[in-house]
Amino acid sequence: MNLVTVSATASGGSQGIISIVIMYAAIIGIFWFFAIRPQKKQQKQHDALLTTLTVGDSILTTSGFYGVVIDIMEEIVIVEFGNNKNCRIPMKKENIVEIDKQSSEKN
Repeated sequence: MNLVTVSATASGGSQGIISIVIMYAAIIGIFWFFAIRPQKKQQKQHDALLTTLTVGDSILTTSGFYGVVIDIMEEIVIVEFGNNKNCRIPMKKENIVEIDKQSSEKN
C-alpha cells in the first residue's frame, strides 16, 4: 500500500510541474505578443523614419520643438530652431519624432 501511494504521488507531482511550466510559457508568450513585439515593430518604424532624414527637413522633437535640420552626422543632427539663425543646437537623432519633408517645388 505504501509503494502504490508513493508512485501515485510521483506521477501526480510531475503532471503538476508540467502544467506549471506550460502556464508560465503561456504567460511569457502573451507578454511577448502584447508588449515586446509591438515595441520592436515601433522601433523598426522609427529607425526607417530616421534613415529618410535629409538636410533641410522640418522636424518635431520629443520635447515638442519644431526645427530645421542643418547638418547630419553619425548619431547627432544640428537643428536650427525658430527664425534666429544663431540658435543651432546639436541633438541626438533618436529624439526626432516626426519629419516633414521639404518639397522640391517652391510656389
